[in-house]
Amino acid sequence: MPSYASPLLSLPGAVEGDAPDAGVAAHYGDLFKEQRALAAGEGFVDLSHREVLTVSGPDRLSWLHLLLTQHVEELAPGHATESLILSAKGHIEHVLYLVDDGETVWAHTEPGGAAALIGYLESMTFFYRVEIADRTDAFAVVHLPAGSIAPAPEGTVVRETPHGRDLFLPRDGLRAFADGHGPAIGVLAYEALRVEGHRPRLGRETDHRTIPHELGWLDSAVHLQKGCYRGQETVARVQNLGRPPRRLVFLHLDGSEVRLPEHGAPIRLAADGAEGRQLGFVTTSARHHELGPIALALVKRNVPADAELLAGDTPAAQEVIVAV
Repeated sequence: MPSYASPLLSLPGAVEGDAPDAGVAAHYGDLFKEQRALAAGEGFVDLSHREVLTVSGPDRLSWLHLLLTQHVEELAPGHATESLILSAKGHIEHVLYLVDDGETVWAHTEPGGAAALIGYLESMTFFYRVEIADRTDAFAVVHLPAGSIAPAPEGTVVRETPHGRDLFLPRDGLRAFADGHGPAIGVLAYEALRVEGHRPRLGRETDHRTIPHELGWLDSAVHLQKGCYRGQETVARVQNLGRPPRRLVFLHLDGSEVRLPEHGAPIRLAADGAEGRQLGFVTTSARHHELGPIALALVKRNVPADAELLAGDTPAAQEVIVAV
């Protein structure tokens, strides 16, 4: 969906986000107010820049089970899950956030990712009775936070998780939904709560060589008792015989710095200063309404868990997410 611009960018105070969240509002004028509302279960987040695909047909679950890292062969209608597609070497290529409605599997994925994902899926259909469709032009993703009592429009496919509900909303109903379900909340608030919750995101916490173990995705997106998917050998080998080369950490950033470290900013030991050896990189940084400036970072496994770090030029204290 090139050059997408959400109709909700016309709402009062809307400021468009930067890539990968261009096309929707970063905020509507008051970042911390929006965060507090989201944390309290109020409002909604426009995620209509995300891409939507469906898989239908009688073999959809058994077929997807062969391709995904998650156990979906007996996925119950309405039960949300997430899953990965790996390269032959076990590196993360795609992340799907999915739910089955009893007839069709609905999934959303990162902006710009659907074409390659659908291309791979179509190459693997063989004799299976499945139909794959890009539904991005017809459906938009909207997020209702955990605790929200706002009803979903009748007939809407809903993906419910501990973090809230993702609605696959007809795209032509997006503005009417906004008029009845305010306040609108920007993606910066959504991202700040994601960082607080230690939840990785494709393209932010990943690079071309990331494996699931490094990000804690074994807990939510990988089923260790199933095999027969591309990259499974790497998953099993690292899980049973070794440890991942890197690990995700949560950073408390020095609040005296005016600017947040950008995605890709180098991580070094504070004791070595700005000229020290790079030990990782910042993946996502955010300003949190209670915690102050925070970030996620991917660092080498052997970085001491109690070491003080530099995130770019910003001093940072780390919390372990993935065990050393």
